[in-house]
Amino acid sequence: MAEHSVSTDGETDAEGVSAPPCGGEPEPSDSLRTFGAVVQALREHAGLSREQFAELVQFSRHTVASIEQGRRMPDAAFVERAEEATGNTGALRRAAQHLSRQPGLAAWFRQWARLERVAIALYTYECRLIPGLLQTEAYARTLFVEQLPPLDSHQIEAQWAARADRQRLLCERPNTTYSFILEEHLFLRRTGGAEVTRQLIDHVLEIAERRNIELQVMPLVRERHAGLDGPMQLLETPENQWFAYNEGQRGGLFITDPKEVSVLQRRYARMRSQALPLEDSVSLLERMRGDV
Repeated sequence: MAEHSVSTDGETDAEGVSAPPCGGEPEPSDSLRTFGAVVQALREHAGLSREQFAELVQFSRHTVASIEQGRRMPDAAFVERAEEATGNTGALRRAAQHLSRQPGLAAWFRQWARLERVAIALYTYECRLIPGLLQTEAYARTLFVEQLPPLDSHQIEAQWAARADRQRLLCERPNTTYSFILEEHLFLRRTGGAEVTRQLIDHVLEIAERRNIELQVMPLVRERHAGLDGPMQLLETPENQWFAYNEGQRGGLFITDPKEVSVLQRRYARMRSQALPLEDSVSLLERMRGDV
């Protein structure tokens, strides 16, 4: 079956990275849920109701509930006051050191992200922007700054932290086969300006040198194009199962139906024959880099 799942907790950019709403409540992560469970256990052990505890730590009952449920990142003041209120065991200070300082991935992207970390093959076609795995920091920050509604500085830093962490896949999984098909106009657009584009092309060319990565550019002029329905991602698991993921403005579509995945596989295979081969793609990027 094909699974539809749309984020409602915050704005997202490409790659399913979630920006928390004004309340600052990210999607729950394992570290946040664990910390919240420790807070609740210590509070209850101290015989404090949530209202009593909220008064002692000088935060609202709603904030305390959000932290205990793993939906909100606690700040340093909360950790210190919660320690004092629960007997100064040191457990919360230690647990706080292991909290992720990023909003994390949007709920509807998590299932795909989990598979991505173990995939033996990952194929990506993009026509909107450079895929997150290939972005430079300057390029990514340009995208974050331009998001609407606007992100604050903390959210931008968290977005980049999540993006950079995900990019580690390229160096940590050298036995995974990566294929990228990118539209030529993604570089011609010069997102972020000339210098950002030059850095981006240099970065993409460097990545393209790796043995397990195949990069192809779809030329600007192409009479036949199998990917006009939009971007797509495909992956193969260690059990040789294939899944697909398509992303839009406000959510993503995780596809498990073998028939639907097969359609996308055939389209991707056709695009690989329509795009420039690796050597020609590299030559084109080098010429474009000189023209920027």
